[in-house]
Amino acid sequence: MSKFNVTRRGAIKTTAAAGAGLALPTIFTSAAHAVTNNPTGSSVTLGFNVPQTGPYADEGADELRAYELAVEHLNGGGDGGMLNTFSSKALDGTGIMGKKVEYVTGDTQTKSDAARASAKSMIEKDGAIMITGGSSSGVAIAVQGLCQEAGVIFMAGLTHSNDTTGKDRKANGFRHFFNGYMSGAALAPVLKNLYGDDRKAYHLTADYTWGWTQQESIAAATEALGWETVNNVLTPLASTDFSSYIAPVLNSGADVLVLNHYGGNMVNSLTNAVQFGLREKQVNGKNFEIVVPLFSRLMARGAGENIKGIVGSTNWHWSLQDEGSKAFVKSFGEKYGFPPSQAAHTCYVQTLLYADAVTRAGSFAPCDVAAALEGFEFDGMGNGKTLYRAEDHQCFKDVLVVKGKENPQSEFDLLEVVEVTPAAQVTYPPNHPMFGGDEASLGECNNGA
Repeated sequence: MSKFNVTRRGAIKTTAAAGAGLALPTIFTSAAHAVTNNPTGSSVTLGFNVPQTGPYADEGADELRAYELAVEHLNGGGDGGMLNTFSSKALDGTGIMGKKVEYVTGDTQTKSDAARASAKSMIEKDGAIMITGGSSSGVAIAVQGLCQEAGVIFMAGLTHSNDTTGKDRKANGFRHFFNGYMSGAALAPVLKNLYGDDRKAYHLTADYTWGWTQQESIAAATEALGWETVNNVLTPLASTDFSSYIAPVLNSGADVLVLNHYGGNMVNSLTNAVQFGLREKQVNGKNFEIVVPLFSRLMARGAGENIKGIVGSTNWHWSLQDEGSKAFVKSFGEKYGFPPSQAAHTCYVQTLLYADAVTRAGSFAPCDVAAALEGFEFDGMGNGKTLYRAEDHQCFKDVLVVKGKENPQSEFDLLEVVEVTPAAQVTYPPNHPMFGGDEASLGECNNGA
């Protein structure tokens, strides 16, 4: 039976085999609450669960850098980063409610079972009171469910599936990152302006929850503007060569290829599409176009020249000029020597938002923390004014439409912001059909008692 590693402050701790029975977490009881892993000493432990291997490993590495920077700032180190620009002034650099922040890390392997096992160990063996991380929505949904059962808060990292705060939403789970619906709502008008309203789209879609909801969202948004969806073909997450999936596009009558792929999958599928000459083709009297609904600077770097002119959406970009973004880019750049990715940004922000909510609530009890986050409006963290909606624990903020730069000025200057889509344009009702409709419910918050 394979084992996984959990790392605490640089030391390797080999924990129980994945899937094995583990001891119940320590329950500390106060007068008001019985809380899983309520910190009673001078420190508090957070669990950072990221893909250190697998197709999303590049994103995971940047997430971990951001988490470490957030801990440094919370403990009073460095220049304080976004603590200086955050509209809430509850955090003062003395940890969380005076307790020094420590952390453990785990490798999700971009696999749901491995991620759950890693998170379970962090909670039960290492005393983590909050779990965060992930770059796969399948992982995020699995770990969010575990945290709900265990009675800890889950502050999702990079997860873009509608389901995370849709049909699979949980009272103990919160998402700062945007979602597939938001990408579709932001992208569709831009695609219409660029390519017209008479297009035939062929979709290749990662075969798991993120790919499914991303494809549904972009197809619905573009069809509403007049596009036709010719075909949607599912591809395994483990795929590395997409040639056999690209070839049929040539005879499909489609004049747009939509790649609902992320991370290494997107780099490989876009590369294969370019190798097949799709970007030089004309179909139906139009130039053939490729669209990547969700991508990042890390993916742009991996795709190289192939990303030039490709349009997509992103949660955040290091070139933004608001005070929060500039502060974060400065801190991250000075520490690591290069600008942060959107994955790094959302993970850093989630860590600060958790610490702030605990401080404002005056409690580590998950239900108190959840109450402090629900309906919380804030600014100074990039993306402008942001709302953590109470009904589904989804953040609503401006969404960026980007494209690969034709003439980048550096190895990091790979994307340009085409449009900043206001939050109002990407907001939807909590019971929207793509998010579980009237059946979707957060359920009851769990303190772990």
